[in-house]
Amino acid sequence: MIWPVAGRGRPRKRHIPDVLSTAAENILASAKWQTVSWRNGTKGRLKARFAAVRVRTADGPPQRIKDMGQQHLPGDEAWLIGEHRTSGEKKYYLANMPAKTNLRTLAATIKARWICGQAHQQLKEELGLDHFEGRSWRGLHRHALMTMIVYAFLQHRRLAQAGRKKRINGPPPQPSLPAVRQAIVDLIVQPRPQRCPYCRRQIGGKQRRE
Repeated sequence: MIWPVAGRGRPRKRHIPDVLSTAAENILASAKWQTVSWRNGTKGRLKARFAAVRVRTADGPPQRIKDMGQQHLPGDEAWLIGEHRTSGEKKYYLANMPAKTNLRTLAATIKARWICGQAHQQLKEELGLDHFEGRSWRGLHRHALMTMIVYAFLQHRRLAQAGRKKRINGPPPQPSLPAVRQAIVDLIVQPRPQRCPYCRRQIGGKQRRE
């Protein structure tokens, strides 16, 4: 921020930035790009080219800057992160992580959004998170809490059956979360037949006719 000197008229009362706002692509054009791998996927290591620089986002109040018209003043300092995928697609992100954060941690944090998005999708499609029809925050919080508890239980059962194994060249380990949910529902609706501990006759389920 600099103090502008007015050539004529009233003296300026506010500071202005020494440079104008620039597009994210232009800022990262001269940055150092590195290939970063953040985790293992079903087809091997996931990796892409990343670059990150510290910037101030132009989201402050509008202010006239010299003869350039209205410009937004700089806001808080943040990380500007660019991603170049192998498919040629380019993505840009903003992160408010500490200034000493390394590039691999920034990339892993950004890619964790996919896991959060997948969990949110399964909560809505499989467990009815979006079926709440109440009118109070307390009811919404209870509904969300119950769906998350059920989601954690199903994930625990799924990982226990899958053995926490990953296939490098093939589909993800089975069973899937919908398959585990359906198996539990079937077990509740049609419980397994049991036998009386005294007479050993079958009780529950479909009994055989003699």
